[in-house]
Amino acid sequence: MNKDEILQRIKGGLIVSCQALEEEPLHSSYIMSKMAYAAMLGGAVGIRANSGQDIRAIKETVDLPIIGISKVVYGDCPVFITPTIREVKEVVEAGAHIVALDATDRLRPDRLTLGEFVNEIRKQFPNIILMGDVSKLSEGIECEKLGFDLIGTTLSGYTEDTKGKKLPDFTLMKELNEKLSTPIIAEGGIWTPEDLKRAFDTGVYAAVVGTAITRPMEITKRFVKAINNFD
Repeated sequence: MNKDEILQRIKGGLIVSCQALEEEPLHSSYIMSKMAYAAMLGGAVGIRANSGQDIRAIKETVDLPIIGISKVVYGDCPVFITPTIREVKEVVEAGAHIVALDATDRLRPDRLTLGEFVNEIRKQFPNIILMGDVSKLSEGIECEKLGFDLIGTTLSGYTEDTKGKKLPDFTLMKELNEKLSTPIIAEGGIWTPEDLKRAFDTGVYAAVVGTAITRPMEITKRFVKAINNFD
């Protein structure tokens, strides 16, 4: 698939994030590949996956565009979604069609600016589709200037500047869509079909849903919390 074909395939559709952290019961590349297969059968147009191992397993199982990330924590640096060129290489070599990375204005672990990092990526992988995960409008504007192919609202509510923001951040979706020409991907806090419809009503290009579909422990906690709140 070339870039235009990949972007066309995800347009107007649901991308399912299939990720399980190390401490979670479903942490397994095999399980994530089956989760992705179930999502594909349900109508997902793409998958978001974490780590080269998971990406490879999912790519062998489904014929869908894959947004690849690699979450690695470097010391006390808050940037951990594909933070350095090492993780970009891991994701690209695993076969991801799109590489997503933290595109906030926070300092990266290798001390590179976002612009320097993007230049390094483009130099090594000139044809890769890049998605910038942002938390606010100014970061989206910077992503467009740097030539990102997609911009996601992924990190709204997860940075110091946006801590406590109500999710999904429909306001950010709308602002990005109105002010930028780059396709916007809604991501973060989408729990219901109603949330999803409202996200698309802001004009976004596609949407990612993860926890509400693929993290049963978190889904169970939500229901238990509701029980505990009964009068």
